[in-house]
This record gives sequence, C-alpha cells and structure tokens, in this order.
Amino acid sequence: MDNQPKRYIVESVTKAGARFRPSDWIDRISSWDATFAQHRLVYSQRLHPVMLNGQKVLAIEPGLKTANRQMFDSVMQFIERNNLKMHVQYPDGHLEEYTGDNAPTSPDAATS
Repeated sequence: MDNQPKRYIVESVTKAGARFRPSDWIDRISSWDATFAQHRLVYSQRLHPVMLNGQKVLAIEPGLKTANRQMFDSVMQFIERNNLKMHVQYPDGHLEEYTGDNAPTSPDAATS
C-alpha cells in the first residue's frame, strides 16, 4: 500500500514553463467542492489548495474520483485543456510526474 499514489498535485505552471493565470485559479477550482460554514468558505478534504516547497498548488485526493466522478472529470479536463504540470505524490512525500499510468487508484491510497 505504501507504493500506492496518494494524490495528484497540480502546479500553477504549464508544461511549457509559463506561469498560469489567473493567479487565483487554485482557489476557484477548490471552491467547486467547498462548503460555506460559519461565514467562511471551507475547502473539502478531496480538493484543496496546499503549500508545497513555498508554492501554492492544487491537491486532488483520490477520494474525489469515487465521491464525485463528474467533478473529478471536470477538474482533470481543466488541467488537460490548460496544459498544467501535474504530479502524483506518494505517502512518503515523493513526487513523480503524472503519466496516467501512476494515477491514484483508490480512496485507500489517501490514508498513510
């Protein structure tokens, strides 16, 4: 199970190396699965921003695919259309470029 991918990590950079705009796109995408509680937006545990090496990135947990396949597909289409850099992060923190073959396969992979 330790070799199972944990989650997708999407950078604000295209595969060509250009900065992706608008700069708040991660917050906008994260809001798709967020709720509003106590007068503030609360991001879900399935789709949310995180800081990685000083950079804000989008984390897509494997559970999103099972909980809401349509939303998962929409997020993946957005990433593909905009040619964004995507990685798979394993439970030990190791990042690997996303190839499709190393996609998170089950919600169990999200637990470490």
